[in-house]
Amino acid sequence: MFYHLFYPLSSDYSILNVFRYITFRSAYAGITALVLCLIFGPMVIRALQKLEIGETIRTDGPQSHITKSGTPTMGGLLVIFTFLLATLLWANLTNMYVWLLIFVAVGFGLIGFVDDFLKLRKGKGLTARSKLFWQILVATMVGLFCTYFDPNRMGFATNLYVPFFKDFTPDLGGWYVVLIVIVIVGTSNAVNLTDGLDGLAIGPIIIATLTYTALVYITGHFKFAGYLNIQYVGGAGEIAVLTSAIVGASLGFLWFNAYPAQMFMGDVGSLSLGAILGTVAVIAKQELLLILVGGIFVIEALSVIIQVAYFKYTGGKRFFKMAPLHHHFEHMGWEEPKVIVRFWIIAVVLAMLSLSTLKLR
Repeated sequence: MFYHLFYPLSSDYSILNVFRYITFRSAYAGITALVLCLIFGPMVIRALQKLEIGETIRTDGPQSHITKSGTPTMGGLLVIFTFLLATLLWANLTNMYVWLLIFVAVGFGLIGFVDDFLKLRKGKGLTARSKLFWQILVATMVGLFCTYFDPNRMGFATNLYVPFFKDFTPDLGGWYVVLIVIVIVGTSNAVNLTDGLDGLAIGPIIIATLTYTALVYITGHFKFAGYLNIQYVGGAGEIAVLTSAIVGASLGFLWFNAYPAQMFMGDVGSLSLGAILGTVAVIAKQELLLILVGGIFVIEALSVIIQVAYFKYTGGKRFFKMAPLHHHFEHMGWEEPKVIVRFWIIAVVLAMLSLSTLKLR
């Protein structure tokens, strides 16, 4: 039986038995993706420059961003390619969750790619309605699978697990599909909104994905799940290999995206990575915990909602100096690196708090 590229070696050579272990393969999936990203990164930057695929900076934004105009964008393609390749090398390819997440990565990646491509070639991307339609379509397919066709989740698929409450697990029935769509589409767009400064989005993505790597490993381990009194989901542990590959690829991308950025992620990266994070939360039955784990993304999205609502309600006044929130702090005089690092610090604190909820119930 074919599991992944290196699995057959474990039966031929006893010294290679480590290829059977999720922890080992997770570590090396991350390393593989990181190395691939560092190798291909300069090539991708040169190719994007040659094709004149550069970022267009809004004139109504912070003036310090004008110098970023023309910086290669759509670098999310590098992240997707390297983490998918590492996943195909190290993951158990008979695991349905691995393929479900690959489907989400490709589906949302295509939506982002088309949006980026249209912006570059026609000056205007997909309409908000069109983009939302395709996002909802892909997310609904995931929701229907997880709710009605996933054999590992039968009997508890529609139950919602609430942080801090041990025995409060309301059954949402068919509404659970709606919740899944909201989680995946909401996370995808929240990450997209956060991607406005050099390294700002990819940092919290790394932190949140690392957090969920631990969570899915525990969820897929019968003894650990039982000890922590969380729902056991058979096969979910294998997702740790894929999420570790995402962490490695994201670290490699950050090498080129750190201030001052040599390359931007684009919608192709932010929409895809956000959707993957939301889907992992759904599979792990930790959907509500994502509000805390991905708190930076939630705050950024809320700042836009508040700004738009306040603007309409007051007839033109602004609640923030500019939205999303990171631009508000720039207008207050914070230097870009200070905004980025402080947001990362908050993301780390939120991740630690979220992990503490496993025992605080």
